[in-house]
Amino acid sequence: MQKLLVVIAGPTAVGKTDFCVRLAQTLKTEVVSADSRQFYRELTIGTAKPSEEELQGVSHYFINSHSIDVLYSAGAFERDALVVLDQLFQNHDIAILTGGSGLYIKAVCEGLDDLPETPPELRTELMSRLENEGLYALQTQLQALDPIYCANNDIQNTQRVVRALEVCLMTGRPFSSFREHQPAQRPFRILQIVLEREREELYHRIDLRMEQMLAAGLVEEARALEAYRWHNALQTVGYKEVFEYLDGQYDYEEMVRLLKRNSRRYAKRQITWFKHQGNFKGFRADDFEGVLLQIRSELAEMKSESE
Repeated sequence: MQKLLVVIAGPTAVGKTDFCVRLAQTLKTEVVSADSRQFYRELTIGTAKPSEEELQGVSHYFINSHSIDVLYSAGAFERDALVVLDQLFQNHDIAILTGGSGLYIKAVCEGLDDLPETPPELRTELMSRLENEGLYALQTQLQALDPIYCANNDIQNTQRVVRALEVCLMTGRPFSSFREHQPAQRPFRILQIVLEREREELYHRIDLRMEQMLAAGLVEEARALEAYRWHNALQTVGYKEVFEYLDGQYDYEEMVRLLKRNSRRYAKRQITWFKHQGNFKGFRADDFEGVLLQIRSELAEMKSESE
């Protein structure tokens, strides 16, 4: 019978970790993490990385798998995750893929656009410009080279701006002209689930998580990572605001306000992404039995097709 990859996605603080631990225990399987910041060993508090106690003995791949010294792309994750899934499917009929990083989930489920590799020195040059001139300078150049991309994507996302700009500069073509991707065929079936909560409930959980992060030492963690602040993983909500606070751009109270506001905005963008990408079925985050029923229905259909 064909193997099944169950994708459990959703916005930050929706409750994916607890849900997937319980699901893996019930299905007697293992979990592949697609959280693009939890790969890095040095990032713990600001990524809400689960503790060993929270994982409850369930194997999770790609948590603490890389050092911040390594730039780990969605394309590299696609290749590595497919190797891990091939190994898991030798012993399990079901595996779980989870995270809130839509691009990394898409990489595993569909593959990525066939974009050219760019030389490391170009990336280094752009990151240097980012540090010295700021994001606005790169946004302005990208707007001139590829207005279509800028009109349809989040150009507050530093990683995306740098990636799009380096492709434009290297090829002389708009980054958007490469985006004609046909989904890759995978040797397993995919069931995509997105966990949901009422907006106010989710926002309350986000605010509470931010308070817990600060109490756990988020500012101290960011200060220790100062040398890596222009790394893609640190140009994100949860670290960027702290670096700006440490730079003296605003006081502590304003930093807290921005951390909460920007995290809520990030969650909203995640929700929008999962609505318009892939083939996600929505379930309340407390509807464990409903998700389990959906998985068993999928397995029954697969078994029927194989007979």
